[in-house]
Amino acid sequence: MKRVEKQVVIIGAGITGLTVGFYLKKRGIDFVIVDKSSQKGGVISTHREQGFVYETGPNTGVLSQPQTRELIDELGDLCELEIANAAAKKRWIWKGSAWQPMPSGFKAAINTPLFTTKDKIRILGEPFRSRGTNPDETLAELVIRRMGKSFLNYAVDPFILGIYSGDPSYLVTRYAMPKLYNLEQKYGSFIGGAIRKGFEKKDEHARKASGDVFSIKGGISNLIQALSKRIGEENILLNFSNAVVNPCNEGLKKYNQNNNNGYLTRGIYGDEEVEISSPYVITTSGSHELGQILPFIRESDAKSVDNLLYARVLQASIGFSKWDGIPLDAFGGLVPFIEKRDVLGILFLSSFLTGRAPENGALLSVFMGGVRRPEMVDLPDEEIKAILAREVTDMTGLREFKPDLLKITRYEHAIPQYGLSTGERLETVNRLQKQFPGLIIGGNLRNGIGMSDRIKQGREIAETLGVGE
Repeated sequence: MKRVEKQVVIIGAGITGLTVGFYLKKRGIDFVIVDKSSQKGGVISTHREQGFVYETGPNTGVLSQPQTRELIDELGDLCELEIANAAAKKRWIWKGSAWQPMPSGFKAAINTPLFTTKDKIRILGEPFRSRGTNPDETLAELVIRRMGKSFLNYAVDPFILGIYSGDPSYLVTRYAMPKLYNLEQKYGSFIGGAIRKGFEKKDEHARKASGDVFSIKGGISNLIQALSKRIGEENILLNFSNAVVNPCNEGLKKYNQNNNNGYLTRGIYGDEEVEISSPYVITTSGSHELGQILPFIRESDAKSVDNLLYARVLQASIGFSKWDGIPLDAFGGLVPFIEKRDVLGILFLSSFLTGRAPENGALLSVFMGGVRRPEMVDLPDEEIKAILAREVTDMTGLREFKPDLLKITRYEHAIPQYGLSTGERLETVNRLQKQFPGLIIGGNLRNGIGMSDRIKQGREIAETLGVGE
């Protein structure tokens, strides 16, 4: 058995784990990242084929946190931020048999055919309604209370399908959409709060959270490669299987700054069993893996942490060398659940990102499944292709469905759903971290699901870790 000592062990080489590693490296802290996968980046993976550049995993991110812009700036010329062009500011919503633009302002919301007359009147009265008093109110309950049912069905529901592949009646607002929740709690109104926030002065740091849709020039994998280069490949152990962490029975010989005996991380690397001792262990894995990785925590605590629903999602990357459908002058189209279609939405990636398809061609990303249609993920490829042919031609005006590229990817644990169990999970995580000093439980089981949320969490973990330098 090979034995190693480190200050920090990070489990998971996804965007969270790599961000932690990047900022620990800046602090001069001795760490290692271990991952059972053969590739870095978690589900992030960019592919190039027949003139198309497509992602299996996140297609884009949102600059919702300043830390994202700062990280990319710190990586310098190793990767380049790409802000989506103006088409990304437009969203389409499917209703009946046609796309309708998602209203982008108060006047548009009053004129759109998406909402009923009754709910348009409710929207006019939204600034004068009382703020909610139930901290566990679901997103559906909040929206119906403030804006009406048609606003839920044709604005919020498709928006949630685009972000969570989820169900607004399951998601609890303060966990799933904390900015929206705080808007009502602080200002008493969505509309009034948005107006008042627009006039508030932002410092240079806050302005970096511009809200723009972004990618990385050449694909998001370039961000992963840049982080890996700065971290150092020698600090990332891929194909590290059967990772199990247990508290040490004896104090560490070299690193013992945090006044605990530390942890032993065991696993198989290559053909050899490896044991890494460290005073700190950071997990960035999904909640469904923690019980196996941390066998020393009580079964009841493991169940509380693992009490997290994940959306099952199928993504189809579809490329056309010559596009002859409708002009795709938008970020994409979202399909409300009430419309009873077999797709959640379509991204028009080549319309707002450069170099994603041949000239005069198009690259689409179509999503199926989600919380309310998980069985779609289990359909065989031939049935999926038939559904795509029907839905894409109907929604984009193609004369025939003959793509030059068609790649289908299935995700069993695509997106965590922050429902009512979130409070118990967060309380358990906080208690475990106090009970076991040096253990940090990160990852998308808390603090948000987007790339910017993951980068923010990773940086905060690295910068607040009480490791002696």
